[in-house]
Amino acid sequence: MTRSASLPKQPGRRILSVWLSQLAIDRWRQVEGIGRGEGRDASPLVLIAETAHGPRIEAANDAGRASGARKGLMLADARTLCPQIDVATYDPASDLDFLEKLALWARRWGPWSAMDAPDGLLVDVTAVAHLFGGETRLLSDAGKAFTARDLAVRLAIAPTAGAAWALAHYGPPATILAANDDMEARLSDLPVAALRLDDDVLLVLKRLGLKTLGDLSERFSEASGRDALHRRFRNRKSPMANPLVRMDQLLGRVPEPLLPVIPQQMPLVQRRLMEPIRHRELLDQVMGDLAEDMARELEGKGEGARRLELGLWRVDGEVVVRQLELAAASRDPAHICRLFAARLDDVDAGFGIEMLRLRASWSGPLALGQGDIEASAQKHGTSLAACIDRLSVRLGKGAVQRPVPFASHLPERAQKWKEALEPEPVSQGELAFHERPLKLLDHAETIAVLYATPDGYPQKFRWRGNVHEVVRVEGPERIAPEWWRERGTARLRDYYRIEDSAGRRYWIYRQGLIGDGRGGLPQWFLQGLCA
Repeated sequence: MTRSASLPKQPGRRILSVWLSQLAIDRWRQVEGIGRGEGRDASPLVLIAETAHGPRIEAANDAGRASGARKGLMLADARTLCPQIDVATYDPASDLDFLEKLALWARRWGPWSAMDAPDGLLVDVTAVAHLFGGETRLLSDAGKAFTARDLAVRLAIAPTAGAAWALAHYGPPATILAANDDMEARLSDLPVAALRLDDDVLLVLKRLGLKTLGDLSERFSEASGRDALHRRFRNRKSPMANPLVRMDQLLGRVPEPLLPVIPQQMPLVQRRLMEPIRHRELLDQVMGDLAEDMARELEGKGEGARRLELGLWRVDGEVVVRQLELAAASRDPAHICRLFAARLDDVDAGFGIEMLRLRASWSGPLALGQGDIEASAQKHGTSLAACIDRLSVRLGKGAVQRPVPFASHLPERAQKWKEALEPEPVSQGELAFHERPLKLLDHAETIAVLYATPDGYPQKFRWRGNVHEVVRVEGPERIAPEWWRERGTARLRDYYRIEDSAGRRYWIYRQGLIGDGRGGLPQWFLQGLCA
């Protein structure tokens, strides 16, 4: 049997855009357990964020918008229009977390979905519409599913993410743009705001008389018009600030990268007890079993835990949660039990604890190690990471800090202090320096230097009341100022490694050159002590 040489034509890409037009209000309503139009939602309500000029409105319900409240309006101005307006706190972090969970839930309509922050989703529905009976029924199914969750939503399907977004926000409800439709003609009546541009760019286009996508298309049809727009916006690198890039993405002329939301399975182990426990000895025994199970789970993934959450379910329904963060990835059961021991002293078991659950909400790669080497290390002393964990549990995670490298060639800015439990900073590339002294002073101290010529080697210097005679000199090493951070009058530095007659070694520098036009005579400073 031979297969035909002609293959079926592959369908074009189809993107479903979901606009949750009242995401913040809908999430707040679900947290409060209030239905749409019921309770507090029936009266004017706004969600506010604190700013330097006072509370500002970030979202409003239907009654609030009817009374004149809108996003960006100050609360004091809104209350002049509606004195009885109700207020709740705006929580963008929780909204983003809610949107991420919705993105995972929305994968029922396609193989992958992406967040379109702050209030939208994008779902790839290519070649899956036939499973729902067509794209019209797919939109209907999605609309009913979001409505069942009490979420206000607008939907659209188009060949590109930009076109789907534009139709969901500014087109008729439940619009479908077919692959063979003339996209420019179908979208020509939409406003330029449908290109997902920054507000300042929209203002510039409005002043240029470009109000709709059709106006932009007319300019694009002429090479001179496109060149003029390109010159005006060529310095804007972000797609949200360049209408040419956004228009090309909308029409499918250039690709638009999308970042799918991928669920991560967190290692989780639990114990359901036949009889509730109330005594600390039994609790420690079950905790040890959980730590052993977690170690096996993490070892199978080649990972170690950085954050652990322990939940204890009491007979009366109360749940006690204890959280722990580690300085380095670990799956040592004894170490985990030892750290949790300090967190379980104040646990009230009530009538008994019937279930325990341990979850690693944050983990990192951890290679397998030989047991005898680890045992030897524990025999000779406690590791630094274990010491940091113990101090953090006892004193608080903010009490222990560690130095981390910082991308600056100036010695006093080459490192910063961060909390020991914070993750390692993203590498910005290693900067290669000459050898640095073992000890740097907190602040460079002024010294008086005698030298043979204005730009010659130092001969003697006075520091803290004592005169030191220089017998050996190495240098200079010239370090330029950070021109992007300091003023144009900042002066060069010439560093010297010197040794005095007593054999003590110092790291000094001259700030400025004679005749550099950036101040008076050069000044000398001592910044470090060499080995």
